[in-house]
Amino acid sequence: MEQLKHDWLTEGLIDFEYKKYILLAYLKDVRKRFDLNQLYPFMSDLVFHYRNILKVKESKKLMYENFPETLSKADFKKLEIVYKKVVNDGEVMKALDDIIGYALPKIQSTLDEGKEIYEFVEENIVMEPVGVSPIYEDEGYLFINQDSSIDVAVYRYQLTFFEHAEEKFRSMATTFVKNEIKKINRTYENLKLELVKQFTDLPNPATYMVETKLKFPLEHTVLPVAKRMLVRKISTN
Repeated sequence: MEQLKHDWLTEGLIDFEYKKYILLAYLKDVRKRFDLNQLYPFMSDLVFHYRNILKVKESKKLMYENFPETLSKADFKKLEIVYKKVVNDGEVMKALDDIIGYALPKIQSTLDEGKEIYEFVEENIVMEPVGVSPIYEDEGYLFINQDSSIDVAVYRYQLTFFEHAEEKFRSMATTFVKNEIKKINRTYENLKLELVKQFTDLPNPATYMVETKLKFPLEHTVLPVAKRMLVRKISTN
């Protein structure tokens, strides 16, 4: 799927019909992904574009953030000239207002579809700790098993903190470790012990298992949803 450029709203020709065509083609592709129950990175892209358009609408001006960040000093001088021309051009500003008025509800509607899928997936996920949880849970393992199969995808996770403006956020990075087989005599606890022996840098790792009642796309849906659930769970522990 071709992504919608971060500066699509202000790049090139600011014409209602042209921008409408670009937006609808993008949203059509996103909905195709949603039809396949694939949520990410499409949901996060939609949120980014929705917030970006809101910024333009609320400020009533074009912001430098809508343009590439790797501009040289000469480029910035050119940008200032273009910026002045655009904000002083009534027709361009009218077209921009029309595009924003059309785009926001369209993107919101698509976001609502994605939210419904997200909530459905989350409702069909069970997450539980494996063994005794240590005090330090910012790093550990995540087991994912779908539709009562014997296959278990093993991931290593690490929780990090970062600040933006005056807010603090938590972000979780995951690394695929391997695929395993779960049997009656090979439980999640057994898999955890094997990991401890294999990776000695985590002698007492926090470990969580995720089981889905239905089968969903692993990389595009289950893993991202599970990561968000795990961040919330660790944050409340």
